Amino acid sequence: MKIEKKVQNGTVTLVIDGRLDTTTAPELETAINEIEEEHQKLVLDCEAMSYISSAGLRVLLSAQKAANASSSEMVLTHVNEEIMEVFDMTGFSNFLTIA
Repeated sequence: MKIEKKVQNGTVTLVIDGRLDTTTAPELETAINEIEEEHQKLVLDCEAMSYISSAGLRVLLSAQKAANASSSEMVLTHVNEEIMEVFDMTGFSNFLTIA
């Protein structure tokens, strides 16, 4: 998995490319945790994400909880059909903001 970070006008976009699984989830978690508090919006661009495991879901859950606690915003964009199906089956689509 590769993660590309873009910062613009208080928004941090992390472009996720590849599989978000047990091996790579800590890398995304680190990237999210390194975002400075002055940024009010986190965008996770999932267009090139090919797979998500329970470990990846855990990272997204933690990130969403942190965003809610700090009154910031987290949005997932370009979610493909396969990943959306996982979000729907697990109930994650009910509390994640997916644009």
